Amino acid sequence: MHPLRAWTIDDLRRRRTIKWSMHGPDVLPFWVAEMDAPLAPAVLEVLADVAATGDLGYPTGEGYAEAFADFAHDRWSWQPPAGVAVHDVMAGVVQALRLSVGPGDAVITSPPVYPPFHDAVTMVGGRPVHVPLGANWRLDLDRLESAFSAHAGRAAYVLCNPHNPTSVAPSRDELTALAALARRHGVRVVSDEIHAPLTDPAAFTPYLSVPDTEPDLVATSASKAWNLAGAKAGLLLGGTPGELAGLPELVGHGASTVGIAVQTAAWTDGREWLDAVRADLVENRALLADLVAEHLPRARPVIGEASYIAWLDLRDHDLGPDPAAVLLERARVALGSGLPFGAGEGFARVVYATTPEVLTEAFERIGAVLT
Repeated sequence: MHPLRAWTIDDLRRRRTIKWSMHGPDVLPFWVAEMDAPLAPAVLEVLADVAATGDLGYPTGEGYAEAFADFAHDRWSWQPPAGVAVHDVMAGVVQALRLSVGPGDAVITSPPVYPPFHDAVTMVGGRPVHVPLGANWRLDLDRLESAFSAHAGRAAYVLCNPHNPTSVAPSRDELTALAALARRHGVRVVSDEIHAPLTDPAAFTPYLSVPDTEPDLVATSASKAWNLAGAKAGLLLGGTPGELAGLPELVGHGASTVGIAVQTAAWTDGREWLDAVRADLVENRALLADLVAEHLPRARPVIGEASYIAWLDLRDHDLGPDPAAVLLERARVALGSGLPFGAGEGFARVVYATTPEVLTEAFERIGAVLT
């Protein structure tokens, strides 16, 4: 089974998702975190049942958190705390921040980082504090301690685990040190772990599995790993005892019936498909490294192994502050602009969860306009 080799370019161009409809029909899209793969058989079975039964009423959420817990125990030998259903991961992050900070309090992030984190800070009335990633694109624990100390008792830190856009997963030692800093300075950590299932299980550490994380919160979902972004559902886990159980009923209303059903099926019966996708991504990673070396020889790529995202340092190619805009115009290849991530001038993001043929053609186009 090779999910990322199943479709031709003609198949992909018939898709109506934002990835394939945002730009013109001559553009190859690599800008949004969406995979070019058919759905897992377990998901298709659920969708067929919904179509046959018309079961699209309000969801109960039954079995959703339990399915994730079983997956987490199987993959990471970790028993997660109780959770509640939310609309999606970013809705969970926003709700977690509302539980953690008040207007004007600091919300700390580590750019370059997923752009909606910045929107979440604004939505809760927080004050953004940026602590950029350190050497080798890892957490800068010394600078984080300074920021935590400066805002002790009135701040939250939004962790991206694994990190987007670098696909680097913090180690257990890094996360343990982060939790210790958070407790020392009264800072609550909110961790987005949506890309975790795509990581080699031996290389990913659930944040709440390390010591001293009891007050902290995690948002997760099956949406990225099984390509279900349009089937809205997510989980918010952790917090202080009883905290999530006391949330208003409205918090869980955004999760859709289909989202909960297909994600439950993915966690439970979609593991073979997930492993096949992960195997395809290993091959795509190696291909991407070769293509960048051949067609963007002055680039400095960050191709972490935790997801399907790469972060390209294109500053030495003299494409200006937004190389993605230049390459869209010249090569008709849509990379993700680095600018919204923060600390991203001269960078671009590549989502390489596509067929090897599409990936190759894209970088051949780029190479042709840069020679």
